[in-house]
Amino acid sequence: MSSLQVTPPSTQHLIMDRGDSRRNKNIGKDFMCRLQCMFSQSSSPESRLSLEDTQQWSQSLEWLLESKYGLATFRNFLKSEFSDENIEFWLTCEDYKKCRSSFKMSSKAKKIYEQFIKAESPKEINIDYHTREQIKRSVKTPTLQCFDDAQKIVYGLMERDSYPRFLRSDIYKALLDSLAADASNV
Repeated sequence: MSSLQVTPPSTQHLIMDRGDSRRNKNIGKDFMCRLQCMFSQSSSPESRLSLEDTQQWSQSLEWLLESKYGLATFRNFLKSEFSDENIEFWLTCEDYKKCRSSFKMSSKAKKIYEQFIKAESPKEINIDYHTREQIKRSVKTPTLQCFDDAQKIVYGLMERDSYPRFLRSDIYKALLDSLAADASNV
């Protein structure tokens, strides 16, 4: 008879859970460190990543995108899923709306069209045919609002699809766990 000892499945599950918990804690700490390094020039206590701020990201996509740490975390999450074209388009549109020169506006509008709107473009976003055609026409004489409809569609897609997945993601949970652990050690 062999002396091989078999651990019951329920105990194996607990062992894996402890390992997963430890791994998630390390992931959260590592990611928190990377975020804070990205924004290290503003290391004042008020501008540091906090548990409260991170918890507020779950209130709405708007809260998440208004936070520099939230935006960076969300972008990182979307890149990990190979689905960052929507946030990149949305951010590019936000930047485009700041254009003041008509030459710059025309140049940027064409670039946005080529990169995100045109069928088979490198970062093609998921918008309907009508919106795509409307933008194609408006890019010829662009206005600051020529991408508004597409931007609203993309925001809605992120809000209904990517954002809920982000809130359930290991990266967000690990970050919350790490910040909660740090808060309880203070």
